[in-house]
Amino acid sequence: MIYPKFFDEIETIKLKDDLAYFLGASEDGVIEFSYLDIVKTAGHSCPTVLGAYLLTLEGLKVLYKDALPKRGEIKVSFSEKVEEGVAGVIANVVTNITAATVNSGFKGINGLYSRNNLMAFEQEINSNIKFTRVDTNESIELIYDPSAFPPNPKMKELMQKCISNSASIQEQKEFSKLWQERVESISKNINKVIKVL
Repeated sequence: MIYPKFFDEIETIKLKDDLAYFLGASEDGVIEFSYLDIVKTAGHSCPTVLGAYLLTLEGLKVLYKDALPKRGEIKVSFSEKVEEGVAGVIANVVTNITAATVNSGFKGINGLYSRNNLMAFEQEINSNIKFTRVDTNESIELIYDPSAFPPNPKMKELMQKCISNSASIQEQKEFSKLWQERVESISKNINKVIKVL
């Protein structure tokens, strides 16, 4: 797979997954996600997919400090409905990383390792997302705002041409390049786009 090289410059997310250890999927129980992994599952790279990744990266850092986050033991809350705005897109990314689901996840083994009922929408929070540790009930809320990095003005016209199949190969490539340049700018300015409450 040929992809933008800045993907490799984005910090990875490591978690401890007791289910992966129990079933032998990971010898030490450690699971590591890269931004490229998330791009593969999402099928694309955009400010929203990156934002979901960065919210999870930064949220888990604050919540767990120097310890490895426990995959399958993190509750996730959203203020929006799942079908509202980009909440569903963000939720899918967060689910891939944390394993938290509303009711479609692994149901557990003899009461252990369940990933259901760890995600909820339409919650009373004052942020984009809230992460809560199941073991300590500590929580952290975060806001993602990439508005400081707006799209290149040329992108609107180029997108319209691409959608209407009137773009040349060169224009299609230019649109893709400009799109990922914006994503890259956001990825290099985490402190400007992520706010921890």
